[in-house]
Amino acid sequence: MSSDLMIKQRTCFPNGLNTNICKFVVICTILVYAVYIFLPSHESQKKWSSKANLNGVSSATNISHLVFGIAASSNTWRNKRLYVQAWWRPNVTRGYVFMDRTPTEHLPWPSTYPPFRVSEDNSRYREYNKHRMPFAIRMVRVIEETFKVAEEEDDGRVRWYVMADDDTVMLVDNLVGILSKYDHNKYYYVGMNSESIISNVYHSFGMAFGGGGYALSYPLAKAVAQNMDICIKRYPTLYGSDHILQSCIADLGVALTQEKGFHQIDLRGDISGFLSAHPQCPLISLHHLDAVDPIFPSKNRTESVELLMKAASVDESRLLQQSVCYLKKYNWTISAAWGYSIQIYDTILPPSHLHRPLQTFSQWLKGASPPFMFNVRPLSDHPCHAPHLFFFNGLVQDRLTTYTRTSPPPACASHSPRNNVTTVRIHVLPSKNLNWLKGGGGRRECCDVVEPPGMDPLVVNLRSCAADEIVA
Repeated sequence: MSSDLMIKQRTCFPNGLNTNICKFVVICTILVYAVYIFLPSHESQKKWSSKANLNGVSSATNISHLVFGIAASSNTWRNKRLYVQAWWRPNVTRGYVFMDRTPTEHLPWPSTYPPFRVSEDNSRYREYNKHRMPFAIRMVRVIEETFKVAEEEDDGRVRWYVMADDDTVMLVDNLVGILSKYDHNKYYYVGMNSESIISNVYHSFGMAFGGGGYALSYPLAKAVAQNMDICIKRYPTLYGSDHILQSCIADLGVALTQEKGFHQIDLRGDISGFLSAHPQCPLISLHHLDAVDPIFPSKNRTESVELLMKAASVDESRLLQQSVCYLKKYNWTISAAWGYSIQIYDTILPPSHLHRPLQTFSQWLKGASPPFMFNVRPLSDHPCHAPHLFFFNGLVQDRLTTYTRTSPPPACASHSPRNNVTTVRIHVLPSKNLNWLKGGGGRRECCDVVEPPGMDPLVVNLRSCAADEIVA
């Protein structure tokens, strides 16, 4: 052994311990240091882990992770506020109403409304304001202003920014459930285009219509807010705010993720046929309810929205979900849209036929052809082909809903036993919400008809379909 090596050994272990023990001590030292560095109790690790717990994907998205930005006008707030009030949950939902000016005539501002902010001065964009919609720039900047205000109050919980109009009715629990499907740490632009083909042609088939509402994930909202100034200057001639925003988002390489539960409602007149054949997905929003007929017969618009939200308060997940069943003894077909309506036909019709909305409504713009983004069933002149209509009237108990007849039966049906039916009850078995995230929405629910003595009330039991069960 050389003298140099002997010196090194003595320096490390003056007691003359062998080389193996020296290696063991060195390894132990490294392990102890590694444990110290990676333990959550280490101060630097605490800072990173707390942020990850708040904004990461470790916890399910809930209502506290959403911030709403609502575009409004002081001049129309008196009428539009009722739509916001129908779904807003004080001290639960988070967000702001952005007014065009201080709403002096509406002060003091009730705590049951979202807090209001006055939109910033946009005069610096005057030379870029060549839009046909005169308030397009103010509207598109609501996302930027919402982001800025929320960042000032940031608690690290915001995952999604949701934009809507003051006449939009939101189904918040369904919205939370839908957004839970997506990774909020990535760029997502979630919404839906119009029901009207001509509206999509004028704007874009790849654009979310703001009246129906749309959601931006946190990183996308941040990127949009940071680039809003240059984006407004880049697109001075687009029609309105939604198209400006969609163009800004496209510049970031992001496309629209469509969710059919967002509804712009670019329709006219009686939309009961549309609502009674809702797509197989959770209802998220309804817009333009002041531009169509009240959605419940014999009720005004405010009463109609309140009645719909009464059903939603019991089971949002099932609202408007369509089920089809038969009472073969009488050759009846029954189409039930939970929480809204029931249609009874005096003939056997396949589900695929009933999934197409009955065209009780008219097109948004006259002369557009084809008018709609979906197939429809034309109204029949034959009275025997017209459905016997019942609309939601209230709750008997949890998920036991009642539907009452609103008009006399068609003339040809004077001999039919369905004339005896004035009330229908829908009972959900078992009594639980649909779980859209875990495949609960993979199939429509099946139903069975219970024929009571005298046929009134008729009872429809909703249930999960059996394996390979065919509804026909």
